Amino acid sequence: MIPRHLLIGVAALLVLVVAMGIYLRQMRRQAKELASPAASVLPVAPPASGPTETVTLYVADDAAGILRLRSAQIPLPGGRQQRAEELLRALLRIYQQPGAAHPLALAADIRAIYLVAPGAAVIDLNAAFADQHRSGILSEQLTVNSLVETLARNVPGIQRVNILVEGQTRDTLAGHADLSETFDVTTIEQAGSQ
Repeated sequence: MIPRHLLIGVAALLVLVVAMGIYLRQMRRQAKELASPAASVLPVAPPASGPTETVTLYVADDAAGILRLRSAQIPLPGGRQQRAEELLRALLRIYQQPGAAHPLALAADIRAIYLVAPGAAVIDLNAAFADQHRSGILSEQLTVNSLVETLARNVPGIQRVNILVEGQTRDTLAGHADLSETFDVTTIEQAGSQ
């Protein structure tokens, strides 16, 4: 027969193990609750001001594998660079809506657009845009084409576009679309839109 003090000791250890398991579960739940709001906090861009204008956006459709033209009414500021940034942010808002035909992460954003040498523009994306982008040749190329064509269509004179991530050149968007090259607007337009 097992001594009584040993049975009491084993029972106490068993109760202690169960209590620690319950405590650990509660701590995990609290950690998850605390981490969730922090992960969903997004940078907030100031609202655009200026007269509302009708613009043409090239919206990617993953199922069809094409870009579709969509008209939108958005407020555009007076400066050419600020107008370009607002155009692409309007495009991103379409992609960030629930059920979008080409979903992008909620944290994806345009850091800045630089209109440099005549006919050239540089789009600077935030890290979340690239790091959380779905990997795939078609998906990545549609994103690049959508950004380039929307910018070129609505900001006259842009013929070449470079894309940076956090101000740095990056080999690919999410493993496939080559970001190290300069995108020629004419070549991308020939890829076709509907």
